[in-house]
Amino acid sequence: MEQAQAQTKASKPAVPARRQMIRNRVAFLENRTPAYASALGIVGIVLMWEALCRTGVVPALFLPSPSAIVTVGWGMLMTGEILENVLASLFRIAAGYALGSFAGIVIGLLLGFFRWVDSVLTPVVYSIYPIPKIALLPLFILWLGIGEMPKLTIIALGVFFPVVINTYAGVKNVDPILIKAAVTFGSNHLSVIRKVTLPASLPTIFAGLKLAAGNSLLLLVAAEMIAADKGIGSMILHYGNLMMTTNLMVGVLLLSLLGLVFNRSLERLERKLLPWK
Repeated sequence: MEQAQAQTKASKPAVPARRQMIRNRVAFLENRTPAYASALGIVGIVLMWEALCRTGVVPALFLPSPSAIVTVGWGMLMTGEILENVLASLFRIAAGYALGSFAGIVIGLLLGFFRWVDSVLTPVVYSIYPIPKIALLPLFILWLGIGEMPKLTIIALGVFFPVVINTYAGVKNVDPILIKAAVTFGSNHLSVIRKVTLPASLPTIFAGLKLAAGNSLLLLVAAEMIAADKGIGSMILHYGNLMMTTNLMVGVLLLSLLGLVFNRSLERLERKLLPWK
C-alpha cells in the first residue's frame, strides 16, 4: 500500500513544475501575432498579383500590374489630379460622417434612456433603416438642389443608422445598478447620461462607428458617380468609361487606403477613450 502511494506521488509533477506549465499555457493563449504578419500578407498578395500580370496570365486591360498602377498613380499625383479628387472626397466623407455619427449618438442615447422617446421614435428608425440610402439620392437632389448638400445628406443618413442602433443597444445593456447608484447620490438625468450611460456604452458605440465608416465610403462613391464632377468616385467612373483600367485601379486603391486610414484612426481613438478595453 505504501509502495503504491509512493509511486502515485512520484508520478505527480511538483507544484513549481505545474505552476510553470500553467504559465506556459497562459503565455501561449495570450501570444499575439507579430506586427509584421499583416505586412507580409499584403506583400505576398502584391507579389502574386505582379507575377500573374508579368506572365500574361491576366491581360493588362482587365487587371493591370501593381508596378503599372504605381507608375500611373505617380504621374496623376504630380499633375495634381489625385490631390484634387481626394480633397473633394475627404471633405464630403468627413462632413457627412461627423453629422451622421453625432446625430446617431445623441438620438441613440435618448432612445435608450427615455422610454417615451423609445416608444415614439424606435418604430420610425427601424422602418426607415432597411431602405437603400442611395435610392433616396434623387429625392434629396430634388429637395436640396444640385450641389454638396444631397451628397452630404446621403452619407450622413448612411452613417446615422448603424450608430443610432448600436448606441441604443449599448444604452439598453448598461447595468441598471450603476444608474440607480448615480440617482441615489443625487445625479440628474443629464449627469447620469454623461457620467454613467455614455461611458458604459462606448464599446458598442465604437462598433457602430466602425460599421458606419464602411457605409460612408460606399455611399460616397455611389453619390460621386451619380452627381459629382470631382471626387474619387467620379474619377473611377470617368476612367471606367474610357476603358483606362490602370487609372481606374488608382482610384480603387485610393479608396482602400482611405478606408484603412479611417479604420486605424477609429481604433486609436477607441484605445485612447477606452483604456480599460
